[in-house]
Amino acid sequence: MEVSSLGPIDISVSGLRAHSKNIEVISSNVANAQSTDDGKGQPYRRIEAVMKAEGESLGGVEMEDIVGDMAEFPKIFKPGHPDADEQGYVKMPNVNLPVEMMNLNLAARAYQANTAVLRRYQQMVETTLELLR
Repeated sequence: MEVSSLGPIDISVSGLRAHSKNIEVISSNVANAQSTDDGKGQPYRRIEAVMKAEGESLGGVEMEDIVGDMAEFPKIFKPGHPDADEQGYVKMPNVNLPVEMMNLNLAARAYQANTAVLRRYQQMVETTLELLR
């Protein structure tokens, strides 16, 4: 078993990278919440970021994968829509905007928490250097 311990800067930077990517994924879901054709004849499929811990010991976080949400596409009745079926129903993306906004808020808070750690660490270093003078 490899033992690695990352410092607070490394952990915070890994969190910033991971949550930045997560915000991009969530933004893609929000932007495509009404996209009924992804170019392949299907509605946009919601995607999710999968994160995992770096290494086996105390450390940062990394983006492991981006996966599609396999939930069913909801159907709405819109007979005049170009993507409507014979009965007038249109398959819509499986994106739930309130859930996406909540996820975006959580990812933004996690990003802010990592920047706060970096600021505190910088203040500690500056205070230490001031004391050494």
